[in-house]
Amino acid sequence: TPHLAVYDPTVQFEFWFSEKRIADIRQVEASARYLGTALYWIAASINIKPGHDYYFYIRSVNTVGKSAFVEAVGQPSDDASGYLDFFKGEIGKTHLAQELWTQIDNGQLAPDLAEIRTSITDVSNEITQTVNKKLEDQSAAIQQIQKVQVDTNNNLNSMWAVKLQQMQDGRLYIAGIGAGIENTPDGMQSQVLLAADRIAMINPANGNTKPMFVGQGDQIFMNEVFLKYLTAPTITSGGNPPTFSLTPDGRLSARNADISGNVNANSGTLNNVTINQNCRILGKLSANQIEGDIVKTVGKAFPRNGSYASGTITVTVYDDQAFDRQIVVPPVLFRGGKHENFNSNNQQSYWYSTCKLQVLKNGQEIFQQPATDVSRVFSSVIDMPAGHGHVTLTFNVSSYGANNWTPTTSISDLLVVVMKKSTAGISIS
Repeated sequence: TPHLAVYDPTVQFEFWFSEKRIADIRQVEASARYLGTALYWIAASINIKPGHDYYFYIRSVNTVGKSAFVEAVGQPSDDASGYLDFFKGEIGKTHLAQELWTQIDNGQLAPDLAEIRTSITDVSNEITQTVNKKLEDQSAAIQQIQKVQVDTNNNLNSMWAVKLQQMQDGRLYIAGIGAGIENTPDGMQSQVLLAADRIAMINPANGNTKPMFVGQGDQIFMNEVFLKYLTAPTITSGGNPPTFSLTPDGRLSARNADISGNVNANSGTLNNVTINQNCRILGKLSANQIEGDIVKTVGKAFPRNGSYASGTITVTVYDDQAFDRQIVVPPVLFRGGKHENFNSNNQQSYWYSTCKLQVLKNGQEIFQQPATDVSRVFSSVIDMPAGHGHVTLTFNVSSYGANNWTPTTSISDLLVVVMKKSTAGISIS
């Protein structure tokens, strides 16, 4: 049903129909089937199949002219129960079905007589053969019909049927098979109908008696099925409760799933999940507890030679992440010392131990200071943009004393912290 942005009572719509999508809208008139002009349209045909897309091409028309085509796509209903009711009505209207349902007339049979009766009617082009027997309150009949007839609309219809009927305790039991061709309002229709409480197919090879197919009540049982295409609004596995189910609203339940392809989901809940390989989160991550590689830290004590600090520590931060990071070096304290000295005349004097720290970034010096009896501090925050290569920090500490005397110096342990750079949820001014 098309809708206009502004209502105009003079406007109607042309409806065109196609079983395949027409990529070039200019080809609609050449490729699609014109249905008619109206305010709405319902497409119905025996060729329309559930589970397949079908296309309407619609344009508005009035006395001024015609608009461009607009495409609408849809699928037939997937209501299996509704289809069964529909086919029940369609089948019930056919002459073949009515013949199968019609009760065989046993009224003129003697109680203990089995009779074979054959009638041939030239007028109706019909051959009917009936075998029946009546015994007390029971009756049974077998009837074979071959018929070619003209209906009230002067349409020619043909059918063949074999039906068995038996009356037991006032209840009629029916079994039958029929084939027919009829001229219906929807066109020529051929059909084969089976009527029975149970329908089965058995492959007798090698003495087999197990059926490959059984239809009983409202259910069908099959031993093994190979399908090219299946449309099933509801799928349920065996087991109590079922281990797998798929409902018409798209709810999938499975006790154990091994999915080797892609999974796309807009929402959901996961419990006790292990991600074996890489995982990339493009949106926001909220977590009550985090264990793992969000912030990286390394720490080490500077080398010493007896009473003084001397040596090198090298830290390399690899460019292996897709986001910008920052390298944070918390304060490193270092100092030398002031020492008393007395000469041969017992005169007091002082000499100093010196501790010097040098820091290099990728070979370039970014810090160098000496410290005697007053502590010095080095700390730094270094930006590390993604894709700009590794960052190597070299920390060189050395010590020396006046007059080449043995120095006494100290330096705190080195700690380097690497974290993602982000301003989300924080500001500075």
